[in-house]
Amino acid sequence: MKIYISADIEGVTGITDWGEADKSHADNAEFRERMTAEVAVACEAAAAAGATEILVKDAHWTGRNLLAERLPRPAQLLRGWSGHPYSMVQGLDRSFDAALFIGWHSGGSRGGNPLAHTLSSSGLMGIRVNGEWLSEFRLHAWAAALEGVPVACVSGDEALCDEVRAFDETIVTTPVARGFGAATLALHPADARDAIRDGVRRALHRPLRARAAVLPPHFDVQVVRKDARDAYRRAFYPGARLVDPMTVGYETDDWFEVLRLLQFVTG
Repeated sequence: MKIYISADIEGVTGITDWGEADKSHADNAEFRERMTAEVAVACEAAAAAGATEILVKDAHWTGRNLLAERLPRPAQLLRGWSGHPYSMVQGLDRSFDAALFIGWHSGGSRGGNPLAHTLSSSGLMGIRVNGEWLSEFRLHAWAAALEGVPVACVSGDEALCDEVRAFDETIVTTPVARGFGAATLALHPADARDAIRDGVRRALHRPLRARAAVLPPHFDVQVVRKDARDAYRRAFYPGARLVDPMTVGYETDDWFEVLRLLQFVTG
């Protein structure tokens, strides 16, 4: 069995402030360790379930957060960003049996996590697709669907886990924290690791291949910027248009073209 793990930090247990997610901030060291520990138990559980190959994508900010020595064999670690449109699931292809999203978070323009955002916390209000606010989870679950790979397990904040279950009730979710306003109520780190280990174990002991997400037939995308000047400039992407002073619009039947668009209009 071959397993792909995408790791973020804003959904690890207890994280509450942007400084804790920033490598240049002193508070980050604790949460870098916690991110690594949660990914490590996911790798251990995957290996115990029969995984002989595990690829971990460090998918937070610089892509250089996880402490490689703390990850168990046979995990391999993909660091940094190539610029490929798959972004947080860069390197995923049809050879994988399942994807696991560890430490993920609620999307932009949603509550449930003080650090909720989609792709960019600085430049974007959020992204709507077919009238609904898009989370990084849905964006990348659909990217995985292009390769026929199911998302089997997601850990993160409670609001994200609610969204995941509404999206696909067969995905095992592991909520480790609940956000309200600028505060969080979180599991003890050891309890969070136990929950993630159990969630991955349950997810990988079930049939996988039949559970890849079904893509909508058409995508009406609206990228809502925080600055009208940024929206105006990005609306010159081929096929894009300015919907209103803050919003870049784009329509296509091909999700890969949306992923390509987002590489150029969300930064």
